[in-house]
Amino acid sequence: MSPEKTFYLETFGCQMNAHDSEKVIGTLQREGYRRVESEEEAGLILYNTCSIRDKAEQKVFNRLNDYKKLYKSGKRFGVLGCVAQQEGEKIFERAPYVSLVSGSASYRKLPEMLHRLEAGESRITGLDDRQTDETFETEFTARQNPYRGYITIIEGCDKFCAYCVVPYTRGKERSRTSTSVLEEAKRIADLGYSEIQLLGQNVNSYRDSEGKLSFAELLAAVSQISGIRRVRFTTSHPRDFTKDIVEVIDAYPTLCDHIHLPIQSGSNRVLKAMAREYTRDWYLERISWMKAAKRRISLSTDIIVGFPGETPDDFIQTMDLLAEVQYDCVFGFKYSPRPNTPALVMIDSIPEAEKAQRLQVLLERQREIQRVSYSRHLGEVMEVMVEGQNPARGQVSGRSSQNKSVNFTTGSPIAPAPGTYMQVRITATHPNSLVGEAL
Repeated sequence: MSPEKTFYLETFGCQMNAHDSEKVIGTLQREGYRRVESEEEAGLILYNTCSIRDKAEQKVFNRLNDYKKLYKSGKRFGVLGCVAQQEGEKIFERAPYVSLVSGSASYRKLPEMLHRLEAGESRITGLDDRQTDETFETEFTARQNPYRGYITIIEGCDKFCAYCVVPYTRGKERSRTSTSVLEEAKRIADLGYSEIQLLGQNVNSYRDSEGKLSFAELLAAVSQISGIRRVRFTTSHPRDFTKDIVEVIDAYPTLCDHIHLPIQSGSNRVLKAMAREYTRDWYLERISWMKAAKRRISLSTDIIVGFPGETPDDFIQTMDLLAEVQYDCVFGFKYSPRPNTPALVMIDSIPEAEKAQRLQVLLERQREIQRVSYSRHLGEVMEVMVEGQNPARGQVSGRSSQNKSVNFTTGSPIAPAPGTYMQVRITATHPNSLVGEAL
């Protein structure tokens, strides 16, 4: 008998990466591999990497270095994802024990690359250029979440924001057909999933290659699939955010009343330097559409502080925007230079201490905004989908349609299963979560 084929896969980074890993795992299992829980147990060790954050590639090389001793026992290593595409064959030079380097645009070739690996090749690359039209579609997705199914509807990015490495690591924007998306959504529903989350670097930039459905029409179609109770989507880009997206959320209660719309800065001058290609007023018009909706739509965003050339006045404009919009959640970051991006040539003269101070000020202000925002839910009854439990507190944890964390008690000795929907009355509020009692 041939030895058993085993693999270990660790995922870094965003939800897109996490879902890519689900598809990679399914592909490996289809090729006869069994997943194990540690590097020591595995014959093939894979790291699916992200290059968005500062020092991301160094973290990957540190992890590889930690386990390179296993190479002598016959184990093989592979680096997947954005760092793989960014660093390319330089990975072989820095870590000669790595045998496979593949960017996400090449995952559809994984079976072929695995066969070459099994045949003894020691330097296998899957590094497509950004012009590929192919997407990674597979029926063999090994879904890790028992209640929420993820579907990537668009890959890559054409926006080329000055600070962002994604267009260089994931290639150009390329959308799946609406037919294939709906077929996958139906398969997920048939498997018992009740929540679907549509994914894309810029999910609302979706362009049906069949020409059948707009993004808003695709949302409506997915929301009407039998068995589906919630549909989410992330991440939207302001340049492609259209009014019909708000209208379809109003029209179909299955579509969750939450939108994540990154602003990055409240200053037009900084937005221009970032190459975001919209203005503060353009963005606020889209916010006005959401605030005029029949349903109360929860809003979240991304903000970068300390971008090269950001003045104290620019930062004040961002703080003013925070007060005007009243977000329910803000993901704040200090600017850090990323490889190959246009911002690399800009003078980054803002000290790290000043960036850290601006970020702290922003997050403290946002915490106060959320304290007020969340307090409005006191006494409200909301539907919560169970995600887990906290035995130490005797609470069940879940999430509302607005993507807010809810911790609640049930009065039952048996905790409800993940994926269960419950009506919960809110009895207390915090800046980042709600507390309640199941009815």
